[in-house]
Amino acid sequence: MRKRERGTVLGVDIGTSSSKGVLVDQDGTVLATAVRPHTVSRPRPGHVELDARVWWDEFASLARELTGRGSEVTAVGVSGMGPCVALTDEADTPLHPAILYGVDTRATEQIARLEAELGREAVLERCGSLLSTQAVGPKIAWLAEHAPDVIARARRLYMPSSYLVRRLTGAYVLDHHSASQSVPLYDSVAQEWYAPWARHIAPWIELPRLGWPGDIAGHLTAEAAATTGLPAGVPVVTGTIDAWSEALSVGAQCTGDLMLMYGSTMFLINTVTERLLVPQLWSTVGALPGTRNLAGGMATSGVITDWLRELFGGPEHSALLAEAEAAGPGAKGLLMLPYFAGERTPVADPDARGVIAGLTVEHTRGDLYRAALEATAFGVRHNAEAMRAAGADVHRVVAVGGGTRGGLWTRIVSDVTGLEQEIRTVTLGASYGAAFLAAQAVGDADIDAWNPVREQVAPDARLRPRYDDLYDLYLRLYPATRDIGHALARQQRDIAAS
Repeated sequence: MRKRERGTVLGVDIGTSSSKGVLVDQDGTVLATAVRPHTVSRPRPGHVELDARVWWDEFASLARELTGRGSEVTAVGVSGMGPCVALTDEADTPLHPAILYGVDTRATEQIARLEAELGREAVLERCGSLLSTQAVGPKIAWLAEHAPDVIARARRLYMPSSYLVRRLTGAYVLDHHSASQSVPLYDSVAQEWYAPWARHIAPWIELPRLGWPGDIAGHLTAEAAATTGLPAGVPVVTGTIDAWSEALSVGAQCTGDLMLMYGSTMFLINTVTERLLVPQLWSTVGALPGTRNLAGGMATSGVITDWLRELFGGPEHSALLAEAEAAGPGAKGLLMLPYFAGERTPVADPDARGVIAGLTVEHTRGDLYRAALEATAFGVRHNAEAMRAAGADVHRVVAVGGGTRGGLWTRIVSDVTGLEQEIRTVTLGASYGAAFLAAQAVGDADIDAWNPVREQVAPDARLRPRYDDLYDLYLRLYPATRDIGHALARQQRDIAAS
């Protein structure tokens, strides 16, 4: 590790499969990175959890590693997966493993009940999004029904970024964007907590004060300094959900920008001029004051390729990518639905299930790997077309995340969607975006200077007819198999219950 310059910022992101930290100079130069892998718990079909104490332990470990040689950290930024539900008691002790975002699909009954009680259209109009597996309210309601001992002691609600801020500064604060995904607790028109529905669902919870992701939430306490090795008194920004931090890291904040986050899940964020309400997508408050977004998220993407890699005995992803390249467009007649954990947008079906159609004994692991990459690309196209149908403008696409490395995946997405993608020099993602917010809070950092464009990925027009035909089959495959998938999902729940 090379000698560090004075005046650095630290960014840490708590993700689904790992926590990542980055130490950045004031000009945006990455000085050091570190990762702490972790595994989420899946105790039952549809349940995806992680102990919130892991968030703090991994932050402290990352901070000590990255700043252990005397660098002068001037600000700290945080982000994390979300929206999540982590309930604590008055002493901030976690009472139950944190229920994760839309990949956790346990609260389907509570979604239906709350929709009937509050009104489907009323929720959409006030909150910008319908109740779904992404929403916070139904998951709290699930805990109220299934874990009354937890609810009896619960006093505060946290997500990864707000939990870290609390441990670092003592401030109990959540950013407006994360709050806007806490359906139906937040009024996205008034941009404040909506007390009637909050009292209806969680009257015993003291909701956090609201701020913007780049606001200074507080300053590092002496106790936190002793644990992390960071200097006491350093400012800590409020932070936000990882995908929005990713968008900040690559400058995707102008009207018409679409950020594609290539990770364990695929996330899409389009910046819009006005509040667009469409049931199939999420209308949210942006990460910056005065901005609005239309967003979509797939429940799986990199999760599928990791799963396939494990099934294949653990070869390097580079080897599988080479085999997928050789398979060619269409994966030799394979078509996959990537609904291996249900699906979020635009399908909004927690009981959707993955499908591999056209499989024969002649197909290879490279064909399967290619089909998985193409399936996520079809999902991106499905979301992007839903955004345009809702009135959004999509004219600049910026890709970010680990999946942008290697080239094949991004090329497939461009070929399937017909969209050119911009890739910036630094593709670390959310941790870099958190560091940028920290630098902005104490200076005048400019993301275009920090992270200039490295390459453009243009679609191959010769492949468009082939992928148009496959996309039509992709759209037809889900309704053709939906009833079977739902029946199997019920069987899976019954088996788990027994």
